Amino acid sequence: MIVIKARDNTRVKAWLRLAGEPKERRKLGRALVEGVHLVDTCLQRSVVVETLIVSETTFKRSEVANLIGRSSAEVVILSDEVFGRISGTETPTGLAAEIRIPEPRENLSSTSCCIFLDAIQDAGNVGAILRSAAAFGNPSVVLGPGCADPWSPKVLRAAMGGHFYLDVRTLSDLPSAIAEFSGAVFWTTVSGGSAPATLDLRGRTGWVFGSEGAGVSATVARAATHAVTVPMPGGTESLNVAACAAICLYERSRQISTVAARS
Repeated sequence: MIVIKARDNTRVKAWLRLAGEPKERRKLGRALVEGVHLVDTCLQRSVVVETLIVSETTFKRSEVANLIGRSSAEVVILSDEVFGRISGTETPTGLAAEIRIPEPRENLSSTSCCIFLDAIQDAGNVGAILRSAAAFGNPSVVLGPGCADPWSPKVLRAAMGGHFYLDVRTLSDLPSAIAEFSGAVFWTTVSGGSAPATLDLRGRTGWVFGSEGAGVSATVARAATHAVTVPMPGGTESLNVAACAAICLYERSRQISTVAARS
């Protein structure tokens, strides 16, 4: 067990880069997760944990001792002040882990459902969509150019562990990824599309969600097969993209569950 109290320690600097720089995460294939819930989820889902990073105060907590006991990872204790440097929150949780970013388990051509994100820059929205994807049993998510880095601390916090139930990819060519999926692919638009409840969503299904400002780009929309619009009988003109995604993903889950209940 290692104890670090120096702010300029080389390992502390490395974790700062891992937390703050997408290029560093891509180069190393690693990410930094923070909080008891996320670390616990990583252990439950057999994610490779390289190092458990604990503040001196948090190390004394019984639930943290339990997590440490379940993991074979190296344990590094930081002074509370130094832990605060690597934490992405105003109130540090006192527990973090350096993990290996999981590799996708399935090919796009064989996955049952895939979500494609087109230039969604807001980390909170990306994280919320990943959380909904995991909740409603959608196994794959592809992020195209212009999206927030899915392994950034903000996205990880917003997804609440959803990453570790999904295959998460970042690809440079979204239309090609949609073509590789080769199922029915529904792109969302504010008007002119079919309501999700009127469609048969029980088979292999892809969804395309775009940024709130521009929506799905024309190039990506052309690669999809159907337009979908969530009905809004109220007074607003549009939905938050994460809310739109949750509605669409729930509808597919509902249709599948209804058929299963009848059989």
